[in-house]
Amino acid sequence: MPHPRTRGAELRQRLAELRGPDVPAKTLDARALAALAANPGCARRAILDGAGVDKTRLATALGSPSGFGQSQFALTRGNAFEARVKADGGAELLRLAHRKLDPGAEPPERAGVPDLSAIGPAGRAARTALALREAVEAGGWTLLDHPMLALDVAGSPAFLEPDAVVVHPDGSWTVVEIKSFPLLDGSADPAKVGAAARQAAVYVLALEAVAARLDPAPRVRHRILLVCPKDFSNLPAASAVDVRKQRAVTSRQLARLTRIEEIVDTLPEGTCFSPELPAAELTAAVESVPATYAPECLSACELAFHCRGRSRAAGAVTSLGRAARAELGGLTTVEAVLSAARGESGDPDDPAVAALRRAARLRAEALSAAASGRDSAGQEVVPCP
Repeated sequence: MPHPRTRGAELRQRLAELRGPDVPAKTLDARALAALAANPGCARRAILDGAGVDKTRLATALGSPSGFGQSQFALTRGNAFEARVKADGGAELLRLAHRKLDPGAEPPERAGVPDLSAIGPAGRAARTALALREAVEAGGWTLLDHPMLALDVAGSPAFLEPDAVVVHPDGSWTVVEIKSFPLLDGSADPAKVGAAARQAAVYVLALEAVAARLDPAPRVRHRILLVCPKDFSNLPAASAVDVRKQRAVTSRQLARLTRIEEIVDTLPEGTCFSPELPAAELTAAVESVPATYAPECLSACELAFHCRGRSRAAGAVTSLGRAARAELGGLTTVEAVLSAARGESGDPDDPAVAALRRAARLRAEALSAAASGRDSAGQEVVPCP
């Protein structure tokens, strides 16, 4: 059996070959890691992200350019709001953290804001770890503005930059996410809150890795502070969001990603995802890795348009959404669903097949009644004048 270090070197070499000759690896960020957690069954995304493939360039080369990403307007608005939240040494941000997460602690009147500048991502990560340790030893409130955290992903460090981290007087740490979508009457779009929670869960995992190297290890809080504009103003409001569920899912997915060699071993010899390859060869390489498409991928993955087209062409029920896929059991294609509904195939004892046939009968009765001018109870339907 190969030594783990040798196996790791072989895997890195194989992943480099998958990217293509002299193609630099695209580093994973928190958004990418959160998207992995949102679709843990997709081997295609796992291998492409694990190999550091630039999926935006890949989607363009495949003829399905990505529509994924933020607009320049949204980025500008978000940066302006974040600057307002962090003004005056983050006084407003710390006040929100005190009120929402730690009201029993002393008010954050004299908070520390350490300088986290250093050379390169690794240097900034080391400086952040030192600042966190010093903040715990000093006590009181501390705000770390754009710290740099390192998280091991498939044997390589991924450098992550949360909006902020707050150190509480008791030495515990809280991740802060600043978003530009509004909190309307104290609540926000659940889909956007869920995406923010998944992203914050990645930062929580990275913070836990830093905390584990200290003795005693500080507590990393599983309730993060989500700061958004209040209603339609530019005034900051905050909500405490529990990310324990998202953290658990992300941790499992990252563990799966570290076993990415299992996926690599199934690929045909010579497989390469370089965007410089001819379209037909590149398409064959991408299709050699199974994907698990769902409509939610449109807001989370650069290859979503390509995978959606393939899913629709194959008549896969996953294109209808995960909920429909779960209800249909072993019926994996739209044609199989229609055939079962018509009574042409399928086990009548299968609950999904039985439900489809009952729905088909009800539909036929409704159409027949409408054609005869009567409702489902046999009463004549009188049209409105």
